Amino acid sequence: MSEFPPIEDQLDLLQKGAAEIIRVSDLRERLEDSRKTGRPLRVKAGFDPTAPDLHLGHTVLMRKLRHFQQLGHQVIFLVGDFTSLIGDPTGRNITRKPLTREQINENSETYQQQVFKILDREKTEVRFNSEWLDKLGFEGTIRLAAHFTVSQMLERDEFHKRYNAEQPIGLHEFLYPVMQGYDSVALECDVELGGTDQRFNLLCGRELQRHYGQKPQIVLMTPILEGLDGVQKMSKSLGNAIGINEPPQEMYGKLMSISDELMWKYWIFLTDLKQSEVEDLKAEVASGALHPMEAKKRLARTITADFHSQEEAGRADENWARMFQQKVTSEDLEEVSMTYADLVGPSGAPGALQIRLPKLLVQLGLAASGAEASRKIAENAVKLDGEPASNALILLEKLPARIAVRLGKRAKLAIIE
Repeated sequence: MSEFPPIEDQLDLLQKGAAEIIRVSDLRERLEDSRKTGRPLRVKAGFDPTAPDLHLGHTVLMRKLRHFQQLGHQVIFLVGDFTSLIGDPTGRNITRKPLTREQINENSETYQQQVFKILDREKTEVRFNSEWLDKLGFEGTIRLAAHFTVSQMLERDEFHKRYNAEQPIGLHEFLYPVMQGYDSVALECDVELGGTDQRFNLLCGRELQRHYGQKPQIVLMTPILEGLDGVQKMSKSLGNAIGINEPPQEMYGKLMSISDELMWKYWIFLTDLKQSEVEDLKAEVASGALHPMEAKKRLARTITADFHSQEEAGRADENWARMFQQKVTSEDLEEVSMTYADLVGPSGAPGALQIRLPKLLVQLGLAASGAEASRKIAENAVKLDGEPASNALILLEKLPARIAVRLGKRAKLAIIE
C-alpha cells in the first residue's frame, strides 16, 4: 500500500495558490507514478541569499515546499551560493552588484536558521549549487551555454526592455538562467517551484533536462505577494513587509492592518488551509455568519503561531484586543440595553446568534429607519468595535454581548441580553 495520499487530495493542496503549473497533466502522471513505485518526487526551490532576513513574501514558495513535504515527497532547499555571484536579473533594469563570498556565506547561515520555521529540518535536503557549478569549469560552462542562443535570452522581458532602452546587459547575466537550469539537471528534479517572475529561468531547467536525457521537470509558479499596502510587491525597502523574525505582537498587529480583500490572499498563500477550506471561510463571512474582523484575527493568530507559538499568538491576540478593540468601548459612550429578540426579527436566526445591523442602528437611535441604516452600511459609514461593518448580519459569540457602534461622529454602546 502506498504511503502517499490519493492523487486528488494531493492536487487539492498542491494547486492551491498556484498561478500556473506546466503542466497539470504531467504533475498528475508524476504523482501517479510516485504512488505506484513508492518513490517520492524530488522537489526543489532555489533561494539566492542576497539579503540576511526573510519576510512573508519569501515564504510563499517555502510553504508550497512544505505542502509537498507534508504529502511525503523529498524537498530540496537549494541555496544559490554560486549564482549569487552573478545576481538574478529577474525584475531588474540594471545589473545587480555582485556579493562577496563572505556576504553570501553569512546570509546563507541566516537563511537556514529561518527556513526551518516552515520546513521540517529532518526531512529537508539542503544543497548549495556551488557543489556542481564550481566543478563545471570554463569548458563545461561553454558547452552548457551552447544549448541556448542570444535571441532566446533577448526574449526574456527584462533583457528585451533593457536592450530596447539601450541599457547595458552584462554578458554574465545571460548565464544566470543557464546556471539555474543546470541546477535542475544536477539534482534530477521532478518539480521546481518559483514565482511567476521566474518563468524564463524555470523553463530553462526543462530545456536543459531534455538535452541531458532527463524527463523535463514540472514547473509550479506562485504569484508575487502584495505587501501591507495591498498594491506593491512585499518588500522591506518599500516598508510594506512583515519579517518572519519580527516579535509576535508586531507581526500580529501588521496582519490586522491589511484590507479585508488582501486577507483572502494571505489565507491562500500564507496558511496550510486547502482551497476548499478557504472558500468555506469566505462564504461564512459573505453570509454574515462570521465577521470579517474575526476572520482576520484567526488569520493573524494562525500565521503568528507558525513563526512563534500558539501561546505567543494568543497573547498577541489578547494584547491587540486590549489596545484597539477595548479602547473603543472604554470611551464615555451612552449605554443602551435591548433584548436579542428585538434585533433578530420574526424569523429568528436558527443555528447561530445572529442579529441584524439595521435593526441595531434603529434601536440605538443612530438611524431613523432600516432603509437609512442599510444605506449607511453600504457607504461603509458604520463601525463596530472600531472596525468598518460591511455586512447587514452580525454574529454574536455569546449573550450578553457588548458592542460599540459608531455612525459618523455618533457612537453608543449596545448591551444585548
